[in-house]
Amino acid sequence: MAEAIETRCCITGGGPAGMMLGFLLARMGVDVTVLEKHGDFLRDFRGDTIHPSTLELMYELGVLEEFLTRSHEEVRELVGQVGKESVTIADFRHLPTHCKFIAMMPQWDFLDFLVEKAKRYPSFHLRMRAEVTDVLQENGRIVGVRADTSEGTLEVRAKLTIGADGRRSVVRERAGMKVLNLGAPMDVLWMRIRRAPSDPDQTFGHFDAGRIFVMINRREYWQCAFVIAKGTADIVRERGIEAFRQDIVSMSPFLADRVRELKSFDDVSLLTVAVDRLEKWSRAGLLCIGDAAHAMSPIGGVGINLAIQDAVATANLLGAKLLRGVLDERDLEAVQQRRSFPTRVTQRIQVVAQNRVIQPVLGRTAPVSVPWPLKLLERYPRLRRIPARIVGVGVRPEHVRTPEAFS
Repeated sequence: MAEAIETRCCITGGGPAGMMLGFLLARMGVDVTVLEKHGDFLRDFRGDTIHPSTLELMYELGVLEEFLTRSHEEVRELVGQVGKESVTIADFRHLPTHCKFIAMMPQWDFLDFLVEKAKRYPSFHLRMRAEVTDVLQENGRIVGVRADTSEGTLEVRAKLTIGADGRRSVVRERAGMKVLNLGAPMDVLWMRIRRAPSDPDQTFGHFDAGRIFVMINRREYWQCAFVIAKGTADIVRERGIEAFRQDIVSMSPFLADRVRELKSFDDVSLLTVAVDRLEKWSRAGLLCIGDAAHAMSPIGGVGINLAIQDAVATANLLGAKLLRGVLDERDLEAVQQRRSFPTRVTQRIQVVAQNRVIQPVLGRTAPVSVPWPLKLLERYPRLRRIPARIVGVGVRPEHVRTPEAFS
């Protein structure tokens, strides 16, 4: 027999959007249940960037000081290497935020922190190893979800269901929601390579003829992203692991003594890049947020930031009405109206960057030179504050407007 529970709000997916929303709603006193299909958050090559705007939310919630005691790296500039030239692209040190840096922290540490804070509230419920398989519908309205657990089938009935289960969202697929695909000319091969004390400190990206290689300083190791043309992963694998190692060394010669840590392509993970968004984020009883509503390119690492901003806007707009139980479709549509503009602007910037920077570089055989916009950043350092604002704060940042019901 299936287990059945009721809750005011059911959130599918325990990623940044789902967990932040669960925390904010529970903080208000809303009975909320989060379903996460895995047994823990320990997965490699998830987005590990905590942007200044997210750190500002932590300040507003009164937990920033404690949060920053967790192991992290602080990125105050974004540096790119174009051919043989180094260019500073963004300078976060002038942002109007308490933290003027991007914090690099394993996503599992960030999620564990949110869970720890959410569990202080008795209205917060987290079910791990609960994989959502379908939505429950009655008279055209979504009234909850069905999930598989280690104990059997679980049915969760809710006043509101939130789809926060990522770019391959089961909820949005089962609810029949229309996805607009904006296209992406690239995929990414992720890996980790041990970091030596003599290595450079900064996080940076390399751009050269036909190749893009990004290295993120994770103290003990480099989290590396080798950008390839869309659909060419099999070609890269057919060339063999040794050729792939040499491609890496050609971009970052100081890794020559460690690149053999990549023993085979089993040590390399493929991220299939997608940029898309739902035509309509909601239907009766259901709202999608984060990657379930709009998958972002990895450019700028802003996907997590957008997802968390969605969560804050959702709590601000719907929290009080959820408490009173008076939610209707117009309330759900208000979330899309609030978050659609920053989503569209950010995706537009990403698509332009993909089409005018990433795709031409991947298609080049001649040496790459620094383009004129980046030369302006070198000549006029104050201009670096513009990309820093776009990446670090984003368009229409959200702020915590919800009260704490009890502690």
